[in-house]
Amino acid sequence: MTGNVKTLEELKPLLARGQRLLGLDLGSKTIGLALTDVSLAVATPLETIKRTRFKADAEMLLAIAARHGVGALIIGLPLNMDGTEGPRCQSTRAFVRNLEPLTDLPIIYQDERMSTQAVTRTLLEADTSRARRAELVDKMAASYILQGALDRLRHL
Repeated sequence: MTGNVKTLEELKPLLARGQRLLGLDLGSKTIGLALTDVSLAVATPLETIKRTRFKADAEMLLAIAARHGVGALIIGLPLNMDGTEGPRCQSTRAFVRNLEPLTDLPIIYQDERMSTQAVTRTLLEADTSRARRAELVDKMAASYILQGALDRLRHL
């Protein structure tokens, strides 16, 4: 069951009609989730999972994916601004390495540079309170990451 990491180009023919994509923004304390519509046009914030142990987090993620008819996972890769990989990328790749044997779902990395900043700026412009921003930012960042993948997928 390994070898699920794919590129967006490889993903397109693997998706069945009506399957959705689940976007993940992996943080150290939470995992923001976003979901596409069945036409793969729009990404919508779904929920935020509070991280506990890997096994519990993975089970919850895969249950959510099954419940929503997900055909692939899009995981934000937190590259440095110069495109290099730092410690956050290493922990994201470790999470994916541990997740791969548990699922047949294709997993695609999506550059997530600036996603949290863009979402935070939007929330600030909307005059959202600090507490409400903290509640929304992870799932909105996942939506931003997922929408970027959808936009790229549409142009392939």
